[in-house]
Amino acid sequence: MRSENISFHGGKVSRNERFSVLGQKGVAAWMTGLSASGKSTIAVETEKVLIGMGKAVYRLDGDNLRHGLNSDLGFSEKDRFENIRRAAEVCALFVDAGFIVLASFISPLASMRSMAKEKIGDGFIEVYVKADPETCEKRDPKGLYKKARAGEIPNFTGVTAPYEVPRSPALVLDTEEHSIDECVRILVDKILQLSALK
Repeated sequence: MRSENISFHGGKVSRNERFSVLGQKGVAAWMTGLSASGKSTIAVETEKVLIGMGKAVYRLDGDNLRHGLNSDLGFSEKDRFENIRRAAEVCALFVDAGFIVLASFISPLASMRSMAKEKIGDGFIEVYVKADPETCEKRDPKGLYKKARAGEIPNFTGVTAPYEVPRSPALVLDTEEHSIDECVRILVDKILQLSALK
């Protein structure tokens, strides 16, 4: 139960002052797409490129967070919403601090992504990493689709659970049409544009 004896404690430093220290605006590139679409691969390479440019960047990966912060959550719809809620709250803190965040989460439902956008606020960009289910299943680097088909993984997005394709994402990275390097270049260009101080 939530306590009524807490209040938000404001500080004496503005968001813009934090941004000016890092020389960039906080941005969260929220990368959504099916398992094996290329989200994590693109995020890893993009992080490397941006760090090489001297940018303050942090990568948040769905699987990685489930090893720590979200290790108590399963894959029911309720738990998946909570997974995204926590991830979005962490993203919001990083964005407020002035970091570029590369957030890789399947986040299969539009309502999940809307919640993330609402919590993160200014600086949120939805990036759809596009690949059809058949292509993702052929890639299947972790063998998850095979397990889902065998009934070993319930509620698996793209097999036994739905994925709602974003209607108007800020960016589409089609990993069937473009190489990883091309997708990284497109994403880096967009992030540099949005994170630039005017």
